[in-house]
Amino acid sequence: MPSPKPAFILVHGAWVDGSIWQRVIPLLEAQGHVARSLDLPGSGASAKVPIAYHKRPLDVLAFATEPSPNAAVSQEERTRAVVALAEQTAQETGRPIVLVGQSLGGLTVTAVAEAIPDQLRSIVYISAFLQSPGMMAIDLVQHATMAGSLVASMFLADPQAVGALRIDPRSDNAEYRALMRSAFCADASEADFSSTLAGETCDEPAGVLTVPARITAERFGRVPRHYIRCLEDGRFQSRARTS
Repeated sequence: MPSPKPAFILVHGAWVDGSIWQRVIPLLEAQGHVARSLDLPGSGASAKVPIAYHKRPLDVLAFATEPSPNAAVSQEERTRAVVALAEQTAQETGRPIVLVGQSLGGLTVTAVAEAIPDQLRSIVYISAFLQSPGMMAIDLVQHATMAGSLVASMFLADPQAVGALRIDPRSDNAEYRALMRSAFCADASEADFSSTLAGETCDEPAGVLTVPARITAERFGRVPRHYIRCLEDGRFQSRARTS
């Protein structure tokens, strides 16, 4: 008897929520897979935003200095949330789990693989952070190859001062919106771009970038891994290259 097709747990990246997988899930289900996503702690329905974010026109100075109410969200919370979903899915379906992480979601899928390697068939990184043991995500962000990142040029506050990577998905500034589109979904339609922005939050907790990757060869190291490199990923291209 053939083994059951794996179930997919889909983990989103920074600022967005689980809705980014809305077009992917039906495709996986059509192939006989179970596919589930979630909003990570600090994202989607659980995201907290500064008061200044709600006031329009935007008070740029207030927005740049107000501490983030999302800053306390930890990587451990996110890891626990995905572990819980993976374990629940495995128990309900009897299927092995393929864990998929997009962008900053790579931090979480790596930590989950270290926590529950026996329940995973494989991990898939989609243009995602993949650290070496002991490495922090900030080390990758500050690497010379990231100097021209479009994402960094979108920040509207000092992450150390407010405790978050702060952008403005509600901006009506044409240049800023064009920058967001180039960084996040340059090949999407205007409707899909607007839909993506509707699910975004302004504050991604900065603390998750400073957590060293606690992974071992005995646990994380034995889970098969696949990396999908998106060669035209706008987040990692400079303005000069995309103009």
